[in-house]
Amino acid sequence: MRSPILAAGSAVLVSAASLLALAQGTAAASGTTQKEVKGVGWSASHSSATASGTRWTEKGSSFLFSDLVIKGELKNTGSGCTSVWTQWTHDFAGMPAVKIATQCGPGTSPVNYRLASYSPTTTGSLFVCEGDKDTHDCGRLESMTSWPIRSTR
Repeated sequence: MRSPILAAGSAVLVSAASLLALAQGTAAASGTTQKEVKGVGWSASHSSATASGTRWTEKGSSFLFSDLVIKGELKNTGSGCTSVWTQWTHDFAGMPAVKIATQCGPGTSPVNYRLASYSPTTTGSLFVCEGDKDTHDCGRLESMTSWPIRSTR
């Protein structure tokens, strides 16, 4: 019969090894450098505004963390302000929404965002809202942390 302490220790080691493999797989799956960005396309809209661009991961400061880079543009055809917001969950702890771009009146503004603490337990979304003060009138949340599965053929 195995000791409960020994079994728990083995489970921790297996979990740590799984997390490390997942982190390395995420970094390897991105297969990109700053010079060669392929990325995954994204788009979000609400009312008179649309936002679209590309997202990818880059090597982070440690083996467990990557940088998640989001680039694109926000286009507004209306007379009011519209904004792009992100919201993240780190290790099951939800964070408040953060505004990353605003366009007031007709025109285009860049969307440039880097999440430096992206790990296998991070989830998050991007969304477009009316105005530039709060998130009371927003469109659908678009995941920034779901990745397409690439064929190995």
